[in-house]
Amino acid sequence: MTTETMTDEEYHDHWYGEDVATFGDRLQAAREYAGLTLPDFAKRLGVKKSTALAWEEDLAEPRANKLSMMAGLLNVSIIWLLSGEGEDVKSPYDEEEGALDAGVSALLTEIRDLRSQLSQAGDRLGKLEKRLRRQLKD
Repeated sequence: MTTETMTDEEYHDHWYGEDVATFGDRLQAAREYAGLTLPDFAKRLGVKKSTALAWEEDLAEPRANKLSMMAGLLNVSIIWLLSGEGEDVKSPYDEEEGALDAGVSALLTEIRDLRSQLSQAGDRLGKLEKRLRRQLKD
């Protein structure tokens, strides 16, 4: 299901889903929800702050043992961290005041739509590069 076909309620329910958020987005949200600063989080996992920051910025991925440790530390499932499926932390729409300001909500929706389009374009580019390599080999 893409964000274009989701109702507002479904979109809010899938705030951290694979189509609208990255691993880094989910990791940062879970860390903040757990009340941990980035330095504290890194220290508890036994990694450098720059390593944890790279995970949150989607510049690197943790090894399986660190992924397991962070899921336990943050009280979320590994599956949720990787894909956004299953029990999650609260989305910004779950705040006590209700829904976000309409302007902020529209900007967030546009950003997530663009991220989804970029991801799809990246997948397409990868496939085209693979086809090109095969043709150059032949």
